[in-house]
Amino acid sequence: MNKIWLSFVAVTALAGPTHGQKVEVQKPDRGQILHVQTALNHLTVLEMNEPVNTVAVGSRVFKVEWRENKVFIQPTEPSVATNLFVWTASGRFNYELDPAGSVPQMDFAIDQNVADPPAAALTVNPSGKPSDPSPAGVLLEAKPVHLYGSIPKKNRVAVYLTDLLEHDGQVFIRYTIRNQSPRAYVPGAPQVVALNAPWYRESLYPLSSSQLSPDAATRLKCRGETPIEVAQGEIRSPRIEPGQETTGIVAIKLPPMHVKPTVLRLTFLGSPKGPINATLVL
Repeated sequence: MNKIWLSFVAVTALAGPTHGQKVEVQKPDRGQILHVQTALNHLTVLEMNEPVNTVAVGSRVFKVEWRENKVFIQPTEPSVATNLFVWTASGRFNYELDPAGSVPQMDFAIDQNVADPPAAALTVNPSGKPSDPSPAGVLLEAKPVHLYGSIPKKNRVAVYLTDLLEHDGQVFIRYTIRNQSPRAYVPGAPQVVALNAPWYRESLYPLSSSQLSPDAATRLKCRGETPIEVAQGEIRSPRIEPGQETTGIVAIKLPPMHVKPTVLRLTFLGSPKGPINATLVL
């Protein structure tokens, strides 16, 4: 387990354009005013290269929310322009929100350049290859997984996804399994699939790094599933007695050009009441 945890380094994946919408890369520049083109009933995402501290928007016509390093913008009326300020640890970034226009011309996402990790974060072993990051670096880079909704606990086995990290095309997911059933449970290794073209009743972008409750997951629609390779896995205890819990880690390989939001479904077999699913929005 320590081997898996020490191999974690977080990176940002850039989504590709769809339906004519633009995905642009912004060079961080606090002296620049960047124009953002939006469209009604569509969401534009600003993805910064560090966490957002606060934002300020000049008009309530634009709904603006933020979470971690992402800012979500949605116009509610046409023919209105305003300005937007985003503050991070590096300072203030300035945007001009243009009036809502046509979908093909909108900015689907604007991403800041992701800086390469500093060389000092890695050490080199005698073979000349970089060694694993330090445990302190792992703890700093880990993203907590938030539960959207609630999971019933009575007389059942439940899976809680707690942390995740992305590194070199892999996603490492830590989970906890709690056994509230009257029988011992042997979970084994999970099977993982990615949902094709996932759709939910609300935008999935704000739900990034969230686990959907079983009730919320039943409302999720998709166009099929794609099996995902499980590269590695560890679990503290292969058998969970009634009233006990254990933790595990699974490493999966994502497709090279996966598009966010990516929705993964982890399935654990062997429960007396059937397979147990945990749904994760990346």
